[in-house]
Amino acid sequence: MPQDMIALLMFSTMLLLMITGQRVFGIIGFVAVVASISLWGTGGHTMGFSAGMKLMKWYPLLSLPMFVFMGYVMSEARLAQDLYKMFHVWFGSVPGGLAIGTILLMVLISAMNGLSVAGMAIGSTIALPELLRRGYDKRMVSGVIQAGSSLGILIPPSVVLVLYAMIARAPVSELWLAGVVPGLMMAAFFIIYIIIRCRINPELGPPLSGDELASYTLADKLVALRAGILPFVIFGAMMAPFILGYTSLVESSVIGVIATVLGAAIKRSLSWQVLEVSTRNTLGISCMFMWVILAALAFGAVFDGLGAVAAIDNLFTEQMGLSPWTILILMQLSFLIMGMFLDDTAMLVIVAPLYVPLVATLDLGIPQQDVLIWYGVLYTVTCQIAYLTPPFGYNLFLMRAFAPPEITMGDIYKSVLPFVLVMLGSLIVLMAFPQITLWLPNLIYPN
Repeated sequence: MPQDMIALLMFSTMLLLMITGQRVFGIIGFVAVVASISLWGTGGHTMGFSAGMKLMKWYPLLSLPMFVFMGYVMSEARLAQDLYKMFHVWFGSVPGGLAIGTILLMVLISAMNGLSVAGMAIGSTIALPELLRRGYDKRMVSGVIQAGSSLGILIPPSVVLVLYAMIARAPVSELWLAGVVPGLMMAAFFIIYIIIRCRINPELGPPLSGDELASYTLADKLVALRAGILPFVIFGAMMAPFILGYTSLVESSVIGVIATVLGAAIKRSLSWQVLEVSTRNTLGISCMFMWVILAALAFGAVFDGLGAVAAIDNLFTEQMGLSPWTILILMQLSFLIMGMFLDDTAMLVIVAPLYVPLVATLDLGIPQQDVLIWYGVLYTVTCQIAYLTPPFGYNLFLMRAFAPPEITMGDIYKSVLPFVLVMLGSLIVLMAFPQITLWLPNLIYPN
């Protein structure tokens, strides 16, 4: 059988097994090891072991449980409550002001945990009840929380970008820096949309009443500002030494954990229950990610051995005559379609062995050393869109789990449409202007 047919058989078998509902890492690892034994004999059984050793030697992966732990401590110790109170006081007089504050809250939570689920949990427990109580439209509220929480996988320290870096063999530090400007740009687009919609129809996001606004003196606002400053201190303590080059990625993650635990202790919200729940959840999430990475490494090694990437490159460029940009657009469209049914890690593991090497060979007018950094951000933005895309978008079902009964599944589906359009616009902008993504990493790492 030709090598490209073997690669197609592996890929189709993996997709077919996905229908069974088994664990993603088990399916991918099973296909990889069976294929390696079939192709190379008894020595092929070491494929999974070799991938495991490579995984255990990857030092930056130690940062993964640190950032996950930070997110859970932030959630369980309710460190974000004061931050939301600050936005509530300062933005309450503006139509849609609390929704704007919710987006800003999500940006800061994203900058301290790297997971979408942590932002969703915090937004649903803190912002959602308050927004509904203030008379905000339930669809506006649902869309804001889902779109805002999706920023967690783009703004550093993004766990998804750590996973991409492992598979693409790209530097995590540059990927994180590349995600900063696109993440802030997308948050700004969300805020602009909220302002415009609430100007047109103030009933969607009514401002605080005059009596309540009058009850907040300048002193109250300053107290709220001081109380909400703690998350900024945690983020600064973690990221400043890393960006300035004083600490490594892992060392910065440890600083972040220490700062978060100290912050919870200062607020007197640190308890044994908080530590136990955070540790248990961190163990589960970290193990899941490590199994997925291990399976992806084994699968990618078989694909490399088959020369499947070269065959696909030849199919697109030589036989079909597609331009590099057409190939890139088709790749992103395939991500969006898969995102309707799979989560971000499953998508990356399935297509990374094909797409990442292919992108590196395309002539897109971008310096070779920057292509994989830029594409990592495009992949992550596409995952954000997929999180909100029916019928099986990840955030849609998280929202259903957290939302009160009056917010139906139909409301949740309809609420994300305008935000999906905003995110698609952001993706187009980032594809058309790669310098938006590459400006900060090239500034910090000019060589």
